[in-house]
Amino acid sequence: MTESTPAPVRKVLLRSSRPCARPAWHLLVPLLTLVAIIDGCSAGHDYVRPSAEVTQTYKEAGDWKVAQPQDGVSRGKWWEAYSDPELNALEEQAMTSNQGLAAAEANLREARSMVRAAKADFYPTAAVGLSAGRVQGSSHLGSSKQSTHAPAISNYSSPIDISWEPDLWGRVRRTVEASEAGAQASEADLESARLSLGAELATDYFSLRAIDADKALLDETVAAYERSLEITHNRYAGGVAARSEVVLATAQLESTRAQRLDLGVQRARFEHAIAVLIGKPPAALSLPVAPLAATPLVASAALPSQLLERRPDIAAAERRVTAANAEIGVAEAAYFPTVSLNASAGLESSHLSNWFSWPSRFWALGPSISQTVYDGGRRKAQTEQARALYDGAVAAYRQSVLAGFQEVEDNLAALRILEQEAEVQQNAVKLARETVTLTMNQYKAGTVNFLSVVVVQAAALGAQRSAVDIHSRRMAASVLLTKALGGAWQE
Repeated sequence: MTESTPAPVRKVLLRSSRPCARPAWHLLVPLLTLVAIIDGCSAGHDYVRPSAEVTQTYKEAGDWKVAQPQDGVSRGKWWEAYSDPELNALEEQAMTSNQGLAAAEANLREARSMVRAAKADFYPTAAVGLSAGRVQGSSHLGSSKQSTHAPAISNYSSPIDISWEPDLWGRVRRTVEASEAGAQASEADLESARLSLGAELATDYFSLRAIDADKALLDETVAAYERSLEITHNRYAGGVAARSEVVLATAQLESTRAQRLDLGVQRARFEHAIAVLIGKPPAALSLPVAPLAATPLVASAALPSQLLERRPDIAAAERRVTAANAEIGVAEAAYFPTVSLNASAGLESSHLSNWFSWPSRFWALGPSISQTVYDGGRRKAQTEQARALYDGAVAAYRQSVLAGFQEVEDNLAALRILEQEAEVQQNAVKLARETVTLTMNQYKAGTVNFLSVVVVQAAALGAQRSAVDIHSRRMAASVLLTKALGGAWQE
């Protein structure tokens, strides 16, 4: 029996001994022509911005024009309008050291990397390999009844494989569109995080300063109550006042001191919150006591509607609708055949000595096409899922627009009403102080008892603390309006 050439060796010999064949251009030309014809096709529908329920006017601020997205406009350092150097310094630290912003920035870099990864599918993929092996075949294979021991063979290969899948149905284009919209949404999320961080820090800062103002008021009140107690002691020593009046004055003084101490708990919480916002541990920040000197920004009756258009959260919601629309095209592209062009070339031999010789070369070139004919409803389910996600994204976008209008209306109304309330409250404070003076004079003259003094003093303290609270709420409404309008809105 003549010893036959082992199958793998025969394959190498056939490849290396055949003459150079004419390239298979006759296979590629029709396919490339088809690619050129249908390359502009994309599964799914081109994106159209969904409608949203908006009003032409604000109930609180007159006429507004139809919105056009301008979320890329610079919002500026809006906190500088409050003319508080310490607030400015804290805001600058927060914008560079806050860990929430760092996470949002990392998410943006991830989204941009996903765009580059999606675009890579437009280009061919090339792989280089290097392999060496030795195979012992079974002696019981073949038609011969005689069992012969098959010889072991070696195989050395260094192929270069190139494959390319033309984007005939727009799957890659829709994927890139979705990833680009996702990156834009992440960028808007970063801007929204900056805006929210600045607003939260300013709100906490003004709340802390309101506590400082409240403490200064209680310091002043404690001093006044100490003088009242001294007067009551003197009257008691002179036999004019009863012991009960001394006890009442002492109780009033101690109660006010307790209220002053309680402010320390609230102040510590705000100070700790500010420390975390600027990226520091709470123990590393200590803010000196200072009065609430800032005044709220006054809203114009003719606020330009462009400012609401700059809200980054609304922009992010709208761009997620874009991404969801593109994902429908990606899902629908799975219904079409997959066409790929494949090429392979390299060197292959059964002997290491002639592995890299020219006769050991081989190559292969040709297209392939495949079509899924049955998948148990997977593609249909994935398409329905993509459409459901799109509908959900549209609803979320419309809800964000409505919420944006509500926030603007709420804070415009708060500023308007609190400004009126502040004026009325100042009159109440003025009258309460006058009442305390008159009643104290009557008490010194012996025409009223000390209980009357306690009543009017408590009323005066309550009126003054209410005035501080109203000022704090006005500052918070001013900051929240700035946030609701997407940044600085002063002309």
